[in-house]
Amino acid sequence: MRIGVLDIGSNTGHLLVVDAYRGAPPLPAFTYKEPLRLAEHLDDDGAVDARGVKALVRFVDEARAVAAEKGCAEVIAFATSAVRDAVNADAVLAKVESESGVRLDVLSGDEEARLTFLAVRRWFGWSSGRLGVFDIGGGSLEIATGRDETPEVCTSLPLGAGRMTREWFPEGVPTDDQYEALRLFVRQQIAESAGTLRRGGGFDHVVATSKTFRSLARLSGAAPSEAGPYARRVLRHDVLRAQLEELRTMSLAEIAQQPGVSANRAHQMVAGAVVADAVMDLFELPELEICPWALREGVLLERHDHM
Repeated sequence: MRIGVLDIGSNTGHLLVVDAYRGAPPLPAFTYKEPLRLAEHLDDDGAVDARGVKALVRFVDEARAVAAEKGCAEVIAFATSAVRDAVNADAVLAKVESESGVRLDVLSGDEEARLTFLAVRRWFGWSSGRLGVFDIGGGSLEIATGRDETPEVCTSLPLGAGRMTREWFPEGVPTDDQYEALRLFVRQQIAESAGTLRRGGGFDHVVATSKTFRSLARLSGAAPSEAGPYARRVLRHDVLRAQLEELRTMSLAEIAQQPGVSANRAHQMVAGAVVADAVMDLFELPELEICPWALREGVLLERHDHM
């Protein structure tokens, strides 16, 4: 069965077309994406502005057409932090549905964490024991831990790379004062949840997923995407810290030229690295293994289980 998974994130709209078979992993067949930057299209009142809504409607309509052209029998469409947190979310969702015919389901932060955890568990399997999973998105940071396919504890914090960049680095490249203020703010926010997440014990296997962590790992020397999904990739904390000190002194043009960094995400790399550094320091993690599966795969796997 060919299924499309349409993910409207805070940074990017992404349609993943897969062939799903019972008893086998989903096989990617086609991908279509566009940088929407919805997290940066919020006005002073917290509403998605007219420009952002127009871009979203156009992309969803195009993705619907692409999914049909590629033979999808079903499209699972959802939105995350940027739409979820917008004060005009209901109006945005209604406009998308009326103009494209696609109904977007809005995932809560806990649902994001749970489904991402499911994807990571399926990728690494039961031998990973008690998993710790960390995911830096555009609008939020998801953390989940547990021994089963459903996490024992999960949380979502408003610490996404796009959100932190917009709120703390309005001029792009941060000043020393802006950088230090964000660094301490992020650590305080994560520390408030750290105790609950650690109460069940330590982690047997600690994993990071999604674009920000993948880019940071690539910056730190991990294998490029051309090496394929089965190449083992890790992000070491000592290397990340050294990389962060370099990133914060670079221009956006210089950051965009670094390996693994796309031009549309270059401006978010410093904030993303600040969040990653805080995660690894506060949870005492010398390294994180990168998982190629994340939220989209988790949504698909849950649907696949009920086919």
